[in-house]
Amino acid sequence: MPENNILHEIPPLMDKDFMYVADRRKAEFTYPIHCHEIFELNFVENAKGVRRVVGDCAETIGDYDLVLITSPHLEHVWEQGECTNKDIHEITVQFFFDYSYPTSIFHRAPFDTMRQMFQDAQRGLAFPMSAIMRVYPQLQNLSKVKESFYAMISLFEILYELSKCSGARPLATSSFAKVNVRSDSRRITKVKDYINEHYYDDIRLGTLAELTGMTATSFSRFFHQHTGKTLNDYIIDIKLGHAARMLVDTHHNISEICYSCGFNTLTNFNRLFKKRKGCSPTEFRENYRKTRVVF
Repeated sequence: MPENNILHEIPPLMDKDFMYVADRRKAEFTYPIHCHEIFELNFVENAKGVRRVVGDCAETIGDYDLVLITSPHLEHVWEQGECTNKDIHEITVQFFFDYSYPTSIFHRAPFDTMRQMFQDAQRGLAFPMSAIMRVYPQLQNLSKVKESFYAMISLFEILYELSKCSGARPLATSSFAKVNVRSDSRRITKVKDYINEHYYDDIRLGTLAELTGMTATSFSRFFHQHTGKTLNDYIIDIKLGHAARMLVDTHHNISEICYSCGFNTLTNFNRLFKKRKGCSPTEFRENYRKTRVVF
């Protein structure tokens, strides 16, 4: 059985609280990898070289970083990495909106872009510099707002502005985050669902083309236009996401994970994993486990 030793953080919010804001200066990052039930918007500046891990995505950040996470199960951590700055500024905003119910206010037209952003952020969502600068003054002022009502309004404004910005980038793969990625195209959604259910099989282009009633050539072009990826690259990403999830959640050896996720050879699996994730499967598992703590 897998060990459940990722830190499950208990946020400092009481039943009637709306949000929690931590605005702090620090010399280093020491908090372990964790997840929590509520949403989190995390802003960091003056931390170039820090290693940010969200799910199966590990990146080195620059001078500014802003990430929204809305999944209760998505592990994340900011590690010191190669950062040498001793005056790091971090603003963490934790909150929760129940946006999934059709009767929720978030299903009203003014909230369409925010609702979509919350859905995308189940994989972790990193915002570009243009978006960060757009909300920078409000973020800097958020902890100084004394009345809870105006603090709530300020957070709404920040989230709304972010939801309108282009260039926000999902971090974790959908298969690692266990998120079903929906599409405006019913045919693309049908194909993605099929791939998620059969990723460990030898999925043929002709099978998917037939599923959508298209020729193989037309389907390949159609799929790339809607996903920005070739079919082969998309399937590999899904397989690697499932493999990364198994590396974190199980004690299966690398060979077992390789073949159960549909890779034909261990050599090919190791090569693709290192190319896409920046480390070998063994290193990925070790990196996760060395930052775990048992509580």
